[in-house]
Amino acid sequence: MNKSQREHFKGILNKQLEELLDDAERTVIDMNRTEDESFPDPTDRASHETDRNFTLRVKDRERKLVSKIKEAIKRIDDEDEEYGVCEICGEDISEKRLEVRPVTTSCIECKKEEEEEEKKAGH
Repeated sequence: MNKSQREHFKGILNKQLEELLDDAERTVIDMNRTEDESFPDPTDRASHETDRNFTLRVKDRERKLVSKIKEAIKRIDDEDEEYGVCEICGEDISEKRLEVRPVTTSCIECKKEEEEEEKKAGH
């Protein structure tokens, strides 16, 4: 992958990272604001807790994505790392796949095989 392509994907990753971090900051502010609310009705409290738990699960997934984005940026910045090369088979990952999922470390064929193995294993 040439320098221009690497910079293109680094730009995509940095934009995603910035958006996730901004959103996380807003969520923390919003959650702190709603912590002060009291809910005399048990149904309202339960609904609020359900929403809060859902938000926390989403934020946990986003936290994991932030980690993957940082790792991908590190692979791009490290000249010795092979960003855009499948870590399973060693073939190039298609640009189309990287555009959709720039944090990926495997080509579509290896990812499909991995998912099939997971299905067979019952996960």
